[in-house]
Amino acid sequence: MSLLGLLGLLIAFASCALSLVCLGVGRFLGRRDPSRGETLAWGGRVAVVVGALGLTFCCAILVWCFFAGDISIEYVVRNRSDAVGEMGWLFHLAGLWAGRQGSLLFWAWLIAAFNLVVVVRTRKDARPLDDVALLVAQLVLAAFVGVLLFSQDNMPFTALDPRYVGADGQLTGAAALWGMNSLLEHWAMAIHPPTLFIGYAGLTVPFAYAIAALVVNDDSPRWVVRCTPYAVFSWLLLGVGIGLGAVWAYVVLGWGGYWGWDPVENASLLPWLVGVALIHSFTVYRQRGAFKRWSVMCACVTFAFVILGTFITRSGLVQSVHAFEGDPVSLVLFLALIVASLAAGAVGLIARRKSFGAVTAGGDDIESMASKEAAYYVNNLIMVVFAVLLAYLTISSALPSFLPFGGQALSAGTYNAVARPLGIVYCALIAVCPLLGWHRTDPAAFWRRARVPGLCALALFAVLMFYFCTYLLPSYDAVVAAGGSGAEGLLEQGPAWYYNGLAVVGFAVASLLFFNAAFMAAKVVARAKGAWRTRFPALGGAVCHAAMGIILVGLIGSSLYVTEQVTYLPYDEEADAVAEPLVIQDFELVYTGNAITELDNGDDILYTVTFDVYRDGTYVGSVDPSVQLVKSTQQQKLVASVIGFPLEDLFVVYRGMSAEGAFSMDVRVNPLISLVWVGFGLLMAGGLVALFAKRSVRRAEGEGAAEEPAKLAEPAVADAVPAAVAEAEPADAEGAEDAKAPVTPAAEEAPAVADAAPVALGEAPAAESPEDPAR
Repeated sequence: MSLLGLLGLLIAFASCALSLVCLGVGRFLGRRDPSRGETLAWGGRVAVVVGALGLTFCCAILVWCFFAGDISIEYVVRNRSDAVGEMGWLFHLAGLWAGRQGSLLFWAWLIAAFNLVVVVRTRKDARPLDDVALLVAQLVLAAFVGVLLFSQDNMPFTALDPRYVGADGQLTGAAALWGMNSLLEHWAMAIHPPTLFIGYAGLTVPFAYAIAALVVNDDSPRWVVRCTPYAVFSWLLLGVGIGLGAVWAYVVLGWGGYWGWDPVENASLLPWLVGVALIHSFTVYRQRGAFKRWSVMCACVTFAFVILGTFITRSGLVQSVHAFEGDPVSLVLFLALIVASLAAGAVGLIARRKSFGAVTAGGDDIESMASKEAAYYVNNLIMVVFAVLLAYLTISSALPSFLPFGGQALSAGTYNAVARPLGIVYCALIAVCPLLGWHRTDPAAFWRRARVPGLCALALFAVLMFYFCTYLLPSYDAVVAAGGSGAEGLLEQGPAWYYNGLAVVGFAVASLLFFNAAFMAAKVVARAKGAWRTRFPALGGAVCHAAMGIILVGLIGSSLYVTEQVTYLPYDEEADAVAEPLVIQDFELVYTGNAITELDNGDDILYTVTFDVYRDGTYVGSVDPSVQLVKSTQQQKLVASVIGFPLEDLFVVYRGMSAEGAFSMDVRVNPLISLVWVGFGLLMAGGLVALFAKRSVRRAEGEGAAEEPAKLAEPAVADAVPAAVAEAEPADAEGAEDAKAPVTPAAEEAPAVADAAPVALGEAPAAESPEDPAR
């Protein structure tokens, strides 16, 4: 099997090289002899298909080995799962991306799959732009396959040393203890890596098209139209992956939070943040012929941050409990990719500075700060600046000491100090943006649009303030009054007036954001008049905005006002009882028993304690937190037990028994955390609505789509972009009062799907966790 895998990698690498030659030479010869150029380009596209098939074969070999129990490949032995039951098949499959080598192979396969999709989608209308984009994407793929093939540390098909296999064919010695980390055997962690990898791989396509547009000197919206679906889809999958990782951290790691500002966690957030600016820039590019340079550089920066993520994880320069052991090949190659991607965009824009300007003179100028143009510009600026700052803080420990924060491992409080106020400012921006007009905003028209949503937001804010004064603020005061590490942690984050004032301002912003989005969605629905598919993009954006308001409220409660009690419960083994119940806020946990269970795989033991939970004397359920022990490796996994209520979670962790025979318990009350999960689901649903609407409209309007290339060949403002490729927007007659120029139906666009990008308010430092294969 090892030789077959090596053969597949050789075929994939040879196909990458052949495609680069054919597409590159075809581009050069196509200027003089178009027929020869087309023939060579066709050969390059065939090579793309062959390379994708080769990598598919490689992945299939590893998957077969995991399911069949084949131990001839070392990677399979090190990452196999012995889980049984309903989820066993998922954990066997997850072995493909559980380790360094397999995750890199899986990522390369996804890049090849996206390249294959580009080949299929452009087969009937292949242009030099598409061929050069494929050339760039194949160059990236060749780098990944080259690392797999020529770096011993990254080779997934290294044969297992025969000394680890006994005469009976069973594993012996250290190899008998190898296998998947038990912390990874959870449904969220099994799905979290592939969703992130899909997002990472998909963002290669916008980067490739941006460079291709510079190479062929095509500043029309065509390249943006080609790659927008890939950008939105990848952004959505990145969001899903980040959310699943948060769910896993919350349930499995046992520390009660979902975001710890770990370097590898930050690495997954970076391209998602810049992806917000990318999609915004694409929207303005298509609809108004502006933000061309923003679009190109955002595509390059987003891709650079994707590579920075794997550089952080695989280079060994930054220490993280999620990271792999570093290797010199990854250090050099991925650093070179980061530099090359940024340099290509910057140099290309300098060379094409005349072409990639605004369609009209001063088209990129901002006439008034109270306008949609200004809001889009500030949105991009906030996202890019925050992402760059976050990246700097993340790698600061590897920087020279003479630089700010150089050589320092920063705490979660440092990130929180930046992210919390910036996140609230950003949410305020996207709350106001739909009320603004293009060019300038007429005050009377602004207040007319804001009046009713503002009154509704005021009512919601009053409700939130009642909850704040009666529950959240007393919780804060109780923690501070109790003293200890909990009080010190709160006071380190600022004085009480600032800490609580930030929450109050956040509630006000969330209220306005939610109702502005709700009224925007109602307006879209009211004006649909049967043309639902053309309204879905704007409707999806409105849903995402509403989701952002919900998430902001959830983040404030679940990250700023957590009540925690860490204690030991003395246990009487003869009586099977504890001395007294565990009390936290208005909850009382009454011990009812414990159990020791051996799992079906024969290697895991579950130590469980059970409590009945009462709230104000009323029974509300039971919790059964446990410690899972792997006998062969003595590794432990904390399995939390959670009771969810509409306004808070009761989070209970059992950490084992102390030397004195007491139960070590960690109990938390996490306010409003359910709103984080609800808002996240709504955010993804809104993105899907917008994404699928664009696809259905293009398919339904086949004739318009066929005319697209001819129309897009001429530089034109987005008002001239046909409906088949432009995002449909609700018309707003009032908007005409805001601008000198007539307002088209696109003028009242809700900020794109990615407006709904939360800058996380932060969490406490995460407990130790295993290498995250999604990086």
